[in-house]
Amino acid sequence: MAKKSSSKKNKEASEGKEEVLVENSRIEELEKELKEAQAALEEEKGRYHRLYAEFDNFRRRTAKEKLELTSNASEDLCTALLPILDDFNRAKANTTPEMETQSVIEGVDLIHNKLNKTLEEKGLKPIESAIGKQLDTDFHEAITMIPAPEEGLKGKIIDEVETGYLLNDKVIRFTKVVVGQ
Repeated sequence: MAKKSSSKKNKEASEGKEEVLVENSRIEELEKELKEAQAALEEEKGRYHRLYAEFDNFRRRTAKEKLELTSNASEDLCTALLPILDDFNRAKANTTPEMETQSVIEGVDLIHNKLNKTLEEKGLKPIESAIGKQLDTDFHEAITMIPAPEEGLKGKIIDEVETGYLLNDKVIRFTKVVVGQ
């Protein structure tokens, strides 16, 4: 009986060792998988940090370009207006009290036309006169209402106080109008 019991104990010990070996092998596999997962995580963290840094650089570069664009946006217009300013300065320097009024008026008209042409080339257009038409709040700003001189002018524009302008089809200044009541 002692032999049987010892052989049974040996068998149990052998099975226990096998279980321990299987568990150790499984632990080693799990540790290996854990290391691989940690390495993959570190790689993904690195990619994330590089991507975030790249995006941050893009954001800063875009903000800088936008700032430069807005600060230099008026340069083109100012350069185009300088000859007109020169014309005004020459007209002022060459105007004397003895000059004919008609020649001064013609000179100012020439400079005015040159200014309008230059601004039109840059995309500036006056909003069409709307006297006698309905108020359009997309283009007009009613500054006051007065009694309509005729029944047909009630609710319509009677007078324009200030011309409105479009820059590349966007309203940059609304036409200030008087509306009949």
